[in-house]
Amino acid sequence: MNNGLAGITLRVNLTTGEIRRLPTDEELFRRCYGGRGVIAEILYDEVPRDADPLGPENVFIMNAGIMSGCFIPAGAKIEFGSISPLTNGHGDSNMGGHLGPELKYAGYDMVIFTGMSAKPVFLYIDNDTVELRDASRYWGMGALDCEVQLKKDLSEDFQIATIGPAAENGILFSCISHDYGRQAGRTGQGTVMASKKLKAIAVRGNRSLRVHDLDALTKQVSDVIFRTQNHPNMEPWQKYGTAFFLRWSNDNGVMPTRNFQTTHYEHIDKIDGDQLIEKCLITHKACFGCWMNCGKYTKAVIPGKPEVHLEGPEYETGALCGANIGMMDINHVAYINWMLDNAGMDTMSGGGVIAFAMECFEKGFITEKDLEGHTLEWGSIDDVEHFVDMVTHRRGIGDWFAGGTKRAAQKIGKGSEKFAMQVKGQEMSGYDGRWAPGMMLSYMTADIGAHHNRSWTITVDMAEGREKIEGRAKIVVYLQHVRPLFDSLCVCRLFWGELDITPEDIIASLNHITGWNVSVADALRTSERTWNLTRCHYLERNKAAGRTFDYPPARSWEDKILSGPGKGKGVTKEQVEQMLDDYYAARGWDKKGNPTREILEDLGIGFAAENLKKIGLLGEPIPGGIPPVRGERYKPKAF
Repeated sequence: MNNGLAGITLRVNLTTGEIRRLPTDEELFRRCYGGRGVIAEILYDEVPRDADPLGPENVFIMNAGIMSGCFIPAGAKIEFGSISPLTNGHGDSNMGGHLGPELKYAGYDMVIFTGMSAKPVFLYIDNDTVELRDASRYWGMGALDCEVQLKKDLSEDFQIATIGPAAENGILFSCISHDYGRQAGRTGQGTVMASKKLKAIAVRGNRSLRVHDLDALTKQVSDVIFRTQNHPNMEPWQKYGTAFFLRWSNDNGVMPTRNFQTTHYEHIDKIDGDQLIEKCLITHKACFGCWMNCGKYTKAVIPGKPEVHLEGPEYETGALCGANIGMMDINHVAYINWMLDNAGMDTMSGGGVIAFAMECFEKGFITEKDLEGHTLEWGSIDDVEHFVDMVTHRRGIGDWFAGGTKRAAQKIGKGSEKFAMQVKGQEMSGYDGRWAPGMMLSYMTADIGAHHNRSWTITVDMAEGREKIEGRAKIVVYLQHVRPLFDSLCVCRLFWGELDITPEDIIASLNHITGWNVSVADALRTSERTWNLTRCHYLERNKAAGRTFDYPPARSWEDKILSGPGKGKGVTKEQVEQMLDDYYAARGWDKKGNPTREILEDLGIGFAAENLKKIGLLGEPIPGGIPPVRGERYKPKAF
């Protein structure tokens, strides 16, 4: 078996209960590196284009990649993937913690689930023992509560992933939870687990992994430790985690506030990182093998409510469940974080849905009668608690919001589509793009729907002029290759993004583990191949030109920023169109946003061109031929 791989892939047929052990496809991992790359290829090959994302033909995959568990910087990720019920396209989401390494130490690189169980089950893995066990007693439990109970029933040694009642009830933005606060939050992967009646996955392993050159890997990792331990960003990351970005984001006028109505929150000093450490922190927390310790184990104490314990809030939750819904107490933000975690909802989409509903209430589009006699006011923890319960159990109007803001706006009408802050059905992350046009383009073109993980460009926007759109496409394309590459390798990107660990460092680790002799250019090309494959898959499933799906809501170009340092700023519809034109040209796609045969064949996926041709969505040839370099590495160090 190749270095870095455990050697076995599990295929679990949930309909029949059959579990097969197969040799891991080394060629597939060499071609895609694991993680989202492998998941993208399996989904493209195995899921019928008309398959219901919540039906038996969808495939659900858990993949630990090639580098997770190898004691390299931040090597603790695991990737989940399936056709997303939220976007009806390729979906993937990852989490840190300890599950990825544990799966490989048990002897498995990947688990592929097919079919649907007739009753609730969980997958039990203890080295060579792999079996489906009855989960009826856990069905209905909160995601956090279920993990606690399973550890009591099995052993603290097990690493466990769970879902909550939101997923069981079909909330399309449900997440997968692990390690009492790590979430694979985006694209509704928890909902797919629930549709298959898969409540949890419990793993214990004590095997080792082989690497190609242990001495070289040890030397390199030691060098990275030495370089990062005194890096100026290390101290704030260890002290605050991502929560220290709240004030930075607010000061720079990109903080989503009251459903992205403005970008500056006047009460930021009540919910920022200092408040988290002062009022909520219990202890610091780390993922497997990481010395950054950016996780924060906390408590929320609110008079009249139970004291709860959680991990977070991190930046995205602080922004979207804090400023974006008008919260004015860090304990309230933390309580909402716990509430959504235990229900099993993505806090990014969850915060976006709450904020959208609040603005609808503010405008009179929904009323107290719709809310079972309650209000839904900015900053009200009691209103949020009641509304989340309505959504979780799909009571009354809560059912409208169970599919996210896009579907809720279609139900509500009255022009609410304008401020349903999503792209492709997935809610935006915690940054407003009106004074950061590269970030807006990132949301517009992300393959899984609006998400900062795919391309975070704000510091480039700041460095090069925040009202300038020229050149943004080039950096977005580059970042869409380098950032998702980490999701294929199953490592955390924070060491690269915050501690100056270079792509060369990461690829050197890959080579020390595998002996492959990969270059950074090779890796970026691999990532580009995956990006084009997921684009083709989306078009094949949704059967319309790519440009059709790449627009943000009209607020993004019609409404100027109302307050703060960005007051009066914004982009025009013409600029939005120009950015899309530039982006498609940079990718070698046509102006309709469809990949061309030349690009797909150049990347070795000409079969996707044939599939697009059959449905009339193959891009028109590019005059002058394809760009020689797509996503050329960005030279100025501005991120």
